[in-house]
Amino acid sequence: MAIHSIDALTPDDLSVVQAVLSAAVTADGREAVSEAGRLRLRAGEARPGLHHLLQTDHRGPAGYAQVEAPEGEATATVELTVHPDQRRRGLGRELVDAVLVAASGRTVDFWAHGGHPGAARLAEHYGAALVRELRQMRRTGPAPEPAPLPGGVTLRTFRPGQDDEAWLRLNALAFAHHPEQGSWTGRDLADRLAEPWFDPNGFFLAVRQEAAGERVVGFHWTKVHPATGTDPELGEVYVVGVDPAEQGNGLGRALTAAGLRHLAQDRGLGTVLLYVDADNTAAVRVYEKAGFTVHEVDLMYQVKPGR
Repeated sequence: MAIHSIDALTPDDLSVVQAVLSAAVTADGREAVSEAGRLRLRAGEARPGLHHLLQTDHRGPAGYAQVEAPEGEATATVELTVHPDQRRRGLGRELVDAVLVAASGRTVDFWAHGGHPGAARLAEHYGAALVRELRQMRRTGPAPEPAPLPGGVTLRTFRPGQDDEAWLRLNALAFAHHPEQGSWTGRDLADRLAEPWFDPNGFFLAVRQEAAGERVVGFHWTKVHPATGTDPELGEVYVVGVDPAEQGNGLGRALTAAGLRHLAQDRGLGTVLLYVDADNTAAVRVYEKAGFTVHEVDLMYQVKPGR
């Protein structure tokens, strides 16, 4: 068994990674690596703070781990999986051990997408603590009634190349304490604008008219997932953000309703999903009132240095 730590992936390396990830999604019914992690694999080039661990043996591809450990940060974030044909042979522990070495003494946060039981067993072995629960919620049914916008606010759609900087500023402000969303860079946005699923007609901006011109104060970015073997075509509340100065005036509710109506009426989608942290009780209540219920959960386990 060999585990190689790589910063830049060659085409051969990428084929190993994709073999593991493709087999995992077929066996588990869900992706083992998040959308952000999959986007980082597209070109394979080195990115600061990003490391790939490829696990192979004489049978072929065995496992994969993606380690995000930005310089100067005390915590590394990891997504990993073992090829379904290679599971229950202790390879997961070998891969985690290699991850802990690569993390260089940092606290390590491990994602377990879908709460896979194998991840729970590994967490118990390493004395890892459950520190985060990310819920996937879904609703099925007709679009909600439109909700009124606050006075002085109008809706329009996103203009790529023109609204990028204004959106990035608001996203950072709205998600200042969010572990992933608030740290988006221009490259993160550009990666998604280049994706085949991107549709500016489903990216709504709330703008407030002021003496100096309009100011972006909220947004609802929707997404459409193609049909798979287990799901029909699905809509997604990809991300909703509101300027903290606008919170409490009904803007979030109006933006949510506008996006849901677009997905139902313009795209003809009966089922819509979204992701929300379980401890974001205010958002959970809003989504429950809109008819969303929990479909599955992603769990984050944390291992401290010197465990």
